[in-house]
Parts: sequence; C-alpha cells; structure tokens
Amino acid sequence: MKQIDFYLSKWRAMAMLVLGREAQALQVFNEMAARWPDDTYVLSSRAHLLMQRGEKEAALVDSHRLLGLSPDNAHTWFNHGYMLEDIGRFDEAEAAFRRATQLSPKLDRAWYGLGLVLIRQQRYDEAVAALKKNTELQPMSPYGWYQLARVHVDRQQPEEAKKIIRHLKGFEPKVAAQLERETGLLVGQVS
Repeated sequence: MKQIDFYLSKWRAMAMLVLGREAQALQVFNEMAARWPDDTYVLSSRAHLLMQRGEKEAALVDSHRLLGLSPDNAHTWFNHGYMLEDIGRFDEAEAAFRRATQLSPKLDRAWYGLGLVLIRQQRYDEAVAALKKNTELQPMSPYGWYQLARVHVDRQQPEEAKKIIRHLKGFEPKVAAQLERETGLLVGQVS
C-alpha cells in the first residue's frame, strides 16, 4: 500500500506541475516529505521546485539533506553547486562542483559550473582549465566554448578567442556570430 500511495502522490504532483499549479505541486511534495522524509526523489523534486519559485534557502535545506543521504552522488553535488552559485555563495559552489568532478570526472556540466564560478571569482587560469575539460567532454555544446572565448577576451587574448569563434562557426554559427557582435572580433567565413 505504501508504494501505491507514493506513486499516486508522485503522479498527482507531476499533474499539478504540468497544469502550471506550482503551489499545489509543492503542497503535494510537502505531504510526501512528511511521509517519506528520506526519499531522494521527493527531496530533489521539492528542491528543484523551490528553486524555480525563488525559495532558494528552503531549496538548500533539501539539498543539504540529499547530500547527507547520498554523499557519493556526483549529480547531487552538481545540483547543490548550482543552487549555491545561483544565490552567490561562490566558494561553497566551487567546493560542490569540485566534489562532483572528483566523484564523476566525466560529468561535463560540473566542469562547466566550476568554470562559471571561477570566472565569477576572477580566477581565470583555473576557469580556462575547467572550461577546457568541459569542451573536451562535450565538444559539440556551444556553452563551454562561448564562456571560454569570453574569458580569453577578458584576459586580453583575442587570438585565442578568435580560434574559438572559428571553431564555433563550424557547428554553431549563431553562437559564433553572437560572440563576434559582443566582442567585436570578426573572423570571417570558415571554409
């Protein structure tokens, strides 16, 4: 019976979300958390919803609880880092992203998050290293490349940024054009 109740509640919460009724979905997740306080699905879903609603400190409470339940889960550390970054707690976010990359060195988005936090801290050499790791793991995603080019521009390394823009023109011409507009670095057509 417990399993049936759990799945019925889960589907009810999902239905509320699909209908755009976030407050009602949150109420369902709160009821579920009262009944199943150690359920990682409930905690992660509620934390995500709380972040979306701007209730960031409450989301962090669930995230901390998740870390206690799953201390070796790289995705939990990544999500925690994302939340911390969002509220400007960059030192803590850095530590969370680093832990995620230690647990799962191929988790490309953790390297990306780490790169963003290091940029915010103006630690550009370390940011370049993290973003290069992200682009190695996810070579066709423009996000890491974009941030990497921006760091090179900020560091007065236009030739490095131009190389990235040329590279992006090969598979993401819109992002390359955006970088050209933002930086004033025109690299011409790629053949």
